[in-house]
Amino acid sequence: GPLPLSRLAGPLLRRLSELLDRAAPGKGWRELAQRAGSRGTVRLSPLDLEQCSLQVLEPEGSPSWSLLKLLGDRGCTVVELAESLQALEHTEALRCLSHSGVKIVVQPDSQAVLSGQVVKLCCWATGHPFVQYQWFKQEREVPHGNSPELVLSPVSVKDSGFYICRVNSESSFMFSRWARLEVCELQDLPHGLLTGLPENRLCICNQPQPQNLTVGDALVLECGAVGNPIPHYQWFRNGFPLANGSKNVYTVTYVDVGHQGTYWCHVFNDREDEDSKKVEVIIGKDQIDTVFTLENFKFKGVESMEYINVTFFFSLCVLAATDKVALLIGNMSYWNHPQLKAPMVDVYELTSLLRQLDFKVVSLLDLTESEMRNAVDEFLLLLDEGVYGLLYYAGHGYENYGNSFMVPVDAPNPYRSANCLCVQNILRRMQEKRTGLNVFLLDMCRKRNEYDDTILILDALKVTANIVFGYATCQGAEAYEIQQLGLANGIFMKFLKDRLLEDKKVTVLLDEVAEDMGKCPLTKGKQALEIRSSLSEKRALTDPVRQSTSSAECLARNLQWAKAHELPESMSLEFQCGVQIQLGFAAEFSNVMIIYTQIIKKPPEITACRAHITDFPLDLDVDPKEANKGTPEETGSYLVSKDLPRHCLYTRLSSLQKLREHLIFTVCLHYEYSGIEDTMDERKEINVGKPLIAKLGLHPGFKTQNCLQACCTPGYPFHNPVESSPEAAEYYIPSHCQPNSSPGVYHPNCACSNSITQAEACSCNGTARMLAPRHEVQHYSPTVEKQNVPVETTDDTVELELFLSDSLSFSEQQ
Repeated sequence: GPLPLSRLAGPLLRRLSELLDRAAPGKGWRELAQRAGSRGTVRLSPLDLEQCSLQVLEPEGSPSWSLLKLLGDRGCTVVELAESLQALEHTEALRCLSHSGVKIVVQPDSQAVLSGQVVKLCCWATGHPFVQYQWFKQEREVPHGNSPELVLSPVSVKDSGFYICRVNSESSFMFSRWARLEVCELQDLPHGLLTGLPENRLCICNQPQPQNLTVGDALVLECGAVGNPIPHYQWFRNGFPLANGSKNVYTVTYVDVGHQGTYWCHVFNDREDEDSKKVEVIIGKDQIDTVFTLENFKFKGVESMEYINVTFFFSLCVLAATDKVALLIGNMSYWNHPQLKAPMVDVYELTSLLRQLDFKVVSLLDLTESEMRNAVDEFLLLLDEGVYGLLYYAGHGYENYGNSFMVPVDAPNPYRSANCLCVQNILRRMQEKRTGLNVFLLDMCRKRNEYDDTILILDALKVTANIVFGYATCQGAEAYEIQQLGLANGIFMKFLKDRLLEDKKVTVLLDEVAEDMGKCPLTKGKQALEIRSSLSEKRALTDPVRQSTSSAECLARNLQWAKAHELPESMSLEFQCGVQIQLGFAAEFSNVMIIYTQIIKKPPEITACRAHITDFPLDLDVDPKEANKGTPEETGSYLVSKDLPRHCLYTRLSSLQKLREHLIFTVCLHYEYSGIEDTMDERKEINVGKPLIAKLGLHPGFKTQNCLQACCTPGYPFHNPVESSPEAAEYYIPSHCQPNSSPGVYHPNCACSNSITQAEACSCNGTARMLAPRHEVQHYSPTVEKQNVPVETTDDTVELELFLSDSLSFSEQQ
């Protein structure tokens, strides 16, 4: 039977006790006691827990040690302890409890099959004296799945999902790798097809179909294949691979004539490959010409009129953009002012939503004044006639004399207009590009800056009917953040994200956001959305993109922007000792990148090996203590953690805009041979160029050439640094109100109020929240809620099933 907890060796119990004593909140000995007691097999009274807690008064007392001994004395088994630790997601304690007594020799394979076939998932393991198996489908036990082979006969579509096997051997246990099962169902299946399919061979069963569409329709192409290993897909149009064509279904929500062509899908796995049939997609014209013939038409007031035939030609005109570009800036880590919390989450969520609307989005965190100015310059280079431009800013800000100012992270204390960016000046420069729509979403406070009496005299704005300002709060008021489950949202973004994808005129959408905010008791009397607009046409963020004939300048501009958002390719490093390490890269923001490392091959003669990355450029100011962490959350990356592969070491590189040269770092490998005490070392230097936004050179002292000049001149893409030019503005300071320049004076701006509101309950969704003004200093908690957001990654080896790793738990014994 299962090994009793009381029979575990003393040193192992002591190690477990240490891990539980210093565990993070929610994973300590009290939660373990609660979990063990809720199972019903072990009874723990409040007196028992009090006696455990009193151990802290002893010189070497340990509440966890006392609890483990108590559980052992009352019949708790090692398997039951492991189940409780798994439910708490205490991976370090589980790793301590699990040792090499179990070895899986055959792992289950992912596969794609047809409904009605027989599927067999295999997991074979060795262990002493015997091993036991339990299969799981995602987090649930598979009934009767306690043998090394899980047979599904016949398999159906509802059996699709992720499977894993747990192997037990007395006190040790181990999980197999995840296996993904895809079950396809064919309509009008010919008789004998299932029996005629070669076993485990790659075979395309669903072929794409030709389509005849009109502009504005949705294109959906589907290709279904079966095989073992599981098939992968890559769609092609006119011989060129499609950027978003790596799934079995390829979709375009709104087609135009540029999507016309010959499509096919290349299906492949590790053993073989096959092409689908080629199909034609034809796109009709986007104008509907309607002819009206009016006969016997008589004008009022005319007694006699000859019969006339009048022909009217009406063209149904749909508003569209020639392109959509968005610049999102979130400033949190201020050097001389209170730090903020919400901009990181707000910018991340808005990025995901705008990308769904076909915006080219650049998202940047924590920019200095010169970096913000250079980022705006690059943003303006992407604008042209008919382009929709959107600027979102979250951070400290203020408003003086009708002008709004965004405060960089390096702004002095106190700051003035010369240290900040004027939004109205950016609008003037956008108008020069003859844009189709200019949208400003300003999630900042709008209180007056009492230390700045400068009156900016800007060039007059053009009279255009395409401007929309969405202010998170009214003039003279503060903007607030929400603290919930460790995450922070600005009030504005909390309500905006629920409506942003709606197909409505921009001003109508913002009006409804304002109404939603007004219904929330948490915001009444504190914050109200203000909209200023000159928009006359019914333009919406959901409007389609219809590019005109591509000019050389347009192509060069798009190429430059695409290059500035390229991630390094994932790579496999092989060391002389035979160890292989996989390096992968993911983008959290346009200036924040995650590097993850994983040992994928270790020769049997090497007993232990570990790897880490180090020696980063000084420009990035990477803290070695924050690098090479066991979870993304430990590095400060809370938002993309669920999209990254598990069982890696993670390093978060922020402020990539400061990178002046190529990103060069060192991969260090330490390993040991059996019978040799000395640790061996190998090092490899890696150069990944300038990733993401680093290519644009936003750092101080560097200003890229005009994008079009750089792309169209010999030597591209190399740039010559030129001096950054200040904003075109004049300053007027009345003689009677010179600003106070005394050092050490704290300017509150949006952070100027000394009042901090108390926690309040928001009844708009039934959950407890805390409302805090933008200036309140908070500590970020690693607890995050799950979000369905994409992450850019070049790691082709990442399997979809990895996202389930944290959700697997042992079922309770009945």
